Amino acid sequence: MTSSELWSQAEADRYDDEETEMSSAAVLGPTVDFLAELTGDGRALEFAIGTGRVGVPLRERGVPVAGIEFSEHMTAVLRRKTDEETLPVVIGDMATATVPGEFALVYLVYNTISNLLTQDEQVECFRNAARHLRPGGRFVIELGVPPLRLLPPGQVAVPFDVSAGHLGFDTFDLVEQILVSHHLTRDGEDGRYRRGASRHRYAWPAELDLMARIAGLELERRVADWDGSPFTQDSTKHISVWRKPA
Repeated sequence: MTSSELWSQAEADRYDDEETEMSSAAVLGPTVDFLAELTGDGRALEFAIGTGRVGVPLRERGVPVAGIEFSEHMTAVLRRKTDEETLPVVIGDMATATVPGEFALVYLVYNTISNLLTQDEQVECFRNAARHLRPGGRFVIELGVPPLRLLPPGQVAVPFDVSAGHLGFDTFDLVEQILVSHHLTRDGEDGRYRRGASRHRYAWPAELDLMARIAGLELERRVADWDGSPFTQDSTKHISVWRKPA
């Protein structure tokens, strides 16, 4: 049994409405361009495909896409956008579930590898990606850099959004490498807030590189965003590309 927290039907139904910025052309355009270029004339597999925020527009670009998704509720939302024949999805854990065939690209976006709450499971996720890749294929992860430099001594919380409709902050367990994202979201017109929280295991880029080596993959490229901007010590996230040797 995976340690990932399972999305409920209510969470799945409101996911797209709460992620309008991440679903905008400004975000998805460079994302799809990046992934389509790496896929070439092959097939792409998205781990934790969710509601198809990235997978559906990548498929519309003409790239054959398949997915693995842990939550049947998230997959049901995806099915409102496209059918199983067009974009097949296997229900299961991204660290162990398999999809038939070989792929030129396996990708995992928007911090989702952190949903696996143990290092062992994250290593298995890399191994599962490697199993699906053809020789020369690539595994791509989008992940935030842990903002621990923002923590003064004795503080365990970092705000990441303070806006009219949402308050968000992360709390950190520095021993277990677990962060909890806390959300207070304005729900309706009566001024009430809905509270939610989710757990994640954060990992540094160097730790991911070691996981990749364990899985037989080699780091090919690391950039700060989908537009290819350079990754520096001040970058808040990274897009990393590992390659399976030919």
